[in-house]
Amino acid sequence: MSGPMPSPWAWRPERAALTRQPVSLIRLDGSDSLRVLHGQTSAAIEGARPGQWIPTCCISPTARLRALAEVLVDGDGAWLAVWAGDGEQVHQALDRVLFPADRVRLQPPQPGWLLRPVPGRTEGANPAEPGGWRELESGDGWQLGSGDLGLGLLLRQEGALPPAWTGREPLSAADQERWRIQNGLPAAPGEINDDHNPFELGLADRVSLSKGCYVGQETLAKLATYDGVKQQLRRWHWPAGASAPAPAPGLVLREPSAAAEGPRLGVISSALALAGGDWIGLALVRRRALDHPQLQAGDAEASARLEISVPDGFVEPPVGAGSQAS
Repeated sequence: MSGPMPSPWAWRPERAALTRQPVSLIRLDGSDSLRVLHGQTSAAIEGARPGQWIPTCCISPTARLRALAEVLVDGDGAWLAVWAGDGEQVHQALDRVLFPADRVRLQPPQPGWLLRPVPGRTEGANPAEPGGWRELESGDGWQLGSGDLGLGLLLRQEGALPPAWTGREPLSAADQERWRIQNGLPAAPGEINDDHNPFELGLADRVSLSKGCYVGQETLAKLATYDGVKQQLRRWHWPAGASAPAPAPGLVLREPSAAAEGPRLGVISSALALAGGDWIGLALVRRRALDHPQLQAGDAEASARLEISVPDGFVEPPVGAGSQAS
């Protein structure tokens, strides 16, 4: 196949909608709560003021991504809302690092929901700004971001939505997955696992390189200082009617003309069949192939040829910034 493929990446639902994700709500109470979260996640949290909302990553000592989370700071501590990854694993990791002298009370995870607005075809852009939250009048959750609509709702339990949200219908599971892939949001197990770090997955805006020592900080600082990010998340598209097996997670990506003889240039991490017969997905692509408009999935001569592009929400890895870390 030659020439550009029709792009699926301008997709929006017909009407105003929302995504709906289960979350693990982990409560930390006490004067050392922010210090603990500061040392155990990737964002700068210690010294934050009540009312601040801070997106962060939960990472391993070797900077592998364990989960994506939001921190909501209040006067008594903070909520850690884990919305991608294993909330129970995050809770266990926090519990292991707490000492009797720490002034922190860690509560068991409880279920909740994260809702985010998705604009319909005729809806304008949402002007809300990140960085803050306010409690809902019902007391059952919090609105993230400013404005009537905000950037999301974090709910302890499902209930009545604020007036600005009442006309929104939840996306179907397939459409929610399509929106995730279009924006390049990592999910387990394809992207969130023991193989990938936040910079590879386009999450540099959730990482502080200047806040001092924290779990995984040394590895992330080296990656930034020495331009050490060897692969990056990309989205791919395969059109209907192509005569090859459908792409699937785990398939190796190679040069379109090289087939089995070519070097390994990446691997598919997520795949989704669209209603019209097209396929889309995410892949980790090695640095030498980041400027390739097409890559081939699999070793067979008739393997699928994929159109490669940068996801809408991808944030480029920092280069040289790691030397600022103290």
